[in-house]
Amino acid sequence: MNWISNYVRPRINSLFSRREVPENLWTKCGECGTMLFHREFAENQNVCASCDHHMAITPRERFTHLFDGGIFTEVDVPAPIDDPLQFKDQKKYPERMKSARKGTGEREAMLVAEGEIGRTPIVAAAQDFSFMGGSMGMYVGNAIIAAAERAVALKRPLVLFSAAGGARMQEGILSLMQMPRTTVAVQMLKEANLPYIVVLTHPTTGGVTASYAMLGDVHIAEPNALICFAGPRVIEQTIREKLPEGFQRAEYLLDHGMLDRVTHRKDMKDELVTILRMLTGQPPAVKGDLPKPEPEAEAEAPAEAAPSAAEEASAEVEKADKA
Repeated sequence: MNWISNYVRPRINSLFSRREVPENLWTKCGECGTMLFHREFAENQNVCASCDHHMAITPRERFTHLFDGGIFTEVDVPAPIDDPLQFKDQKKYPERMKSARKGTGEREAMLVAEGEIGRTPIVAAAQDFSFMGGSMGMYVGNAIIAAAERAVALKRPLVLFSAAGGARMQEGILSLMQMPRTTVAVQMLKEANLPYIVVLTHPTTGGVTASYAMLGDVHIAEPNALICFAGPRVIEQTIREKLPEGFQRAEYLLDHGMLDRVTHRKDMKDELVTILRMLTGQPPAVKGDLPKPEPEAEAEAPAEAAPSAAEEASAEVEKADKA
């Protein structure tokens, strides 16, 4: 009886029981509700294949699609003081940082890297909204300064992808001081005559919009990205009026002269390559490389034919006559 209960019955149940599908196999689109297979979703750069809704993407994933062959080198960023104000709300600031680092696998809310896009060398920086809302703290300020200094040292353009809810409240006035610091970093690029391109992604708000996110030479946005200082709900409550449809979205700002381009994520790399090569005076990028021509084989010299028996005999006769 024990053999039947302990082995046979569980075996039968395992054969006929419903298999559970892992939760990470599918992603639900936040706009249209379509269930997207995670592999196809990742290959499509986190864009819904049904409605083209652009969902959040981490800086590391973005750089993998952006740089040639997915190859890039991270730029070191000086680490600031962990908890300068000893801030505590429902949790201590170090506990929130530990949780964010564990959830994202990243050290902080911005990643800086260098590499080539379309054989055009650049320095790039991208914010991670999944890390405490991409909030701008001292580390983000250090990262932008490090990116600008590296761009100036290598004489490369700087491309920045913004995604933030604003300044980080746990760092108080020290967080707000990153606004003038990053402004000085952008000025370094302008004095070095290097292009500074900003790609605004969803959402870009608060002090980030009021500083380095709106100081670029060219401003590009992803479709339907929210770009603002104060959010639409706060504005509606302040002025007590209904805002226009699509207010503070990328397309609305493009129509009102706040942006230069609104570009789909899959076309972003080609757009950046075209703009950067134009601003740096380089020829248009080559879309594909032809194979190198194979060296022509050297023509072999024809071998001398062996003398026939008649020729050898006549040569012997000539030698005898001369003798």
